[in-house]
Amino acid sequence: MTYILGLSSYYHDSAAVLIRDGEIIAAAQEERFTRKKHDPAFPTHALEYCLDEAAITLADVSDVVFYDKPLVKFERLLETYLAYAPRGFRSFLAAMPVWMKEKLYIKRTLKKELGACSGLKTTALPNLLFTQHHQSHAASAFFPSPFEKAAILCLDGVGEWATTTAWSGDANQLTALWQLDFPHSLGLLYSAFTYYTGFRVNSGEYKLMGLAPYGEPKYVDQILDSLIDLKEDGTFRLNMRYFSYATGLTMTNARFGSLFGAPARKPETELTQREMDIARSIQDVTEEIVLRLARTIHKDTGAEYLCLAGGVALNCVANGRLLREGPFKDIWIQPAAGDAGGALGAALAVWYDKYRGARTADNIHDAMAGSYLGPACTDEEIAAQLDALGACYEKMEDAGLLPELARMLADEKVIGWFQGRMEFGPRALGGRSILGDPRSSKMQSIMNLKIKFRESFRPFAPSILAEDAADFFDLDRPSPYMLIVADVNKEHRRALDEQQRGLFGVEKLLVPRSTLPAITHVDYSARIQTIHRQTNPRYYALVQEFKALTGCPAVVNTSFNVRGEPIVCTPEDAYRCFMRTNMDCLVIENYLLRKDDQPKRDDDQAWMEEFALD
Repeated sequence: MTYILGLSSYYHDSAAVLIRDGEIIAAAQEERFTRKKHDPAFPTHALEYCLDEAAITLADVSDVVFYDKPLVKFERLLETYLAYAPRGFRSFLAAMPVWMKEKLYIKRTLKKELGACSGLKTTALPNLLFTQHHQSHAASAFFPSPFEKAAILCLDGVGEWATTTAWSGDANQLTALWQLDFPHSLGLLYSAFTYYTGFRVNSGEYKLMGLAPYGEPKYVDQILDSLIDLKEDGTFRLNMRYFSYATGLTMTNARFGSLFGAPARKPETELTQREMDIARSIQDVTEEIVLRLARTIHKDTGAEYLCLAGGVALNCVANGRLLREGPFKDIWIQPAAGDAGGALGAALAVWYDKYRGARTADNIHDAMAGSYLGPACTDEEIAAQLDALGACYEKMEDAGLLPELARMLADEKVIGWFQGRMEFGPRALGGRSILGDPRSSKMQSIMNLKIKFRESFRPFAPSILAEDAADFFDLDRPSPYMLIVADVNKEHRRALDEQQRGLFGVEKLLVPRSTLPAITHVDYSARIQTIHRQTNPRYYALVQEFKALTGCPAVVNTSFNVRGEPIVCTPEDAYRCFMRTNMDCLVIENYLLRKDDQPKRDDDQAWMEEFALD
């Protein structure tokens, strides 16, 4: 057996992935263990989990593969600073100490970390290999996909030099076709607008996407006239006079602010219609670029299928348009499309390139196992952690538990749902989720303000039984990873009167848009997860019970965490989150905990008061 360990770290979203003869055995992000959102540190805990899951040690691993080439990235930094000199000197001074101390000697650093967590001497460590950043993305997109042959498009901020790359995949081989290089980056363009509208770069991009439907595309022409030279084939160049990310400590500069009439919004200040219109405008531009690039790669390859990875591939609105309007028969998006998924791609790239591993695909089933690749907990572990916390619980079999949970959901209760293996990637998919009734007109505001402690405009997603999805949404295929937005079918929409049609901004939230108002965004869309019996039979069974009781085959599904924290990993994490929010009950496997039964703690109430939004 050949074990290969893939790693990503030192930038954001560190992760470890273990494959055995090409099969994905385990995958997890470091943040879930350390409780530090987007933790960039060496993924010690994730690595240890992967080895434990396979019941092996590091000595049994043939190769450890890092997901990019730091020396090439350092070359890009130096060349960029020289090209823009003397501008960027402050940024140069800020970046160089970290590089000179850590990142420039990353091979030595990695060996040191691997030795520390394994006890092995340097000479006994597995082979240490490096893949290119976009090669890792491309491998993560194609090799686990259902497709025997496909085009691959990778879109992110920047790897070493590449920001956009096109590939062709055939059986067990990847072929690079063309690329766009830094500083011309769709990911960094979107992040610049994320920064400008007051959200945090590398984590707030999905907020910008969620804000867009509240606005009008008033600034599209300004963006296309001043910021980006977009060609018919989707390739582009940015006007760097408006951006600071190549040389400065911010994403945009004063010239950018002048173009849109004001400085960047300060975080946590009031969102105005202007920010909503800007969000809509850059979202429309992004979708147009993705569509044009997809048409070009289709023309170049003649492929029927397309695979996507890179941070931009998490833009599920663009994915939905690509599915509906693009030239491909079907698309597949890596559920861990960002840097965490690079660890998976790095391992798979070596398996298929170095070891020439065989690969089969049926154009239907992927190799991600629903992305349920993280740790699970035994009954003994759950009981021990709950007892140590002084929690009150009862243990129930599914025959009684699932109908009880369905009744709670129908009564507009909010449920913390913890079962099976933790998800790999940014989405909760029914392993570590918070659930609610999508028919409730007040569920979105309850979950945003009292559970998640986040902005009221943020939409929630439905989990729906796969066979029922087409009855509610304009979607004719699976969407197991919550990475595609589709419209609610017209028969489920609610018509608006003249006064309601005249509402602006977040006022639109006050009007239920469909028979499932809690998951219908203001533009009648929803970010859909289809639930499949094969990959998550217990979650499927719960929603079946809810359907049997209510006739509704869907639930609200949001990630089991609060603002600023990673998704929960352990029963202790889940209980702490449960007690510090207004969830009504918590289910950890077959253990049911009701909020009213739990001992009250002053520190939990103080935490809620500190983190709740005004």
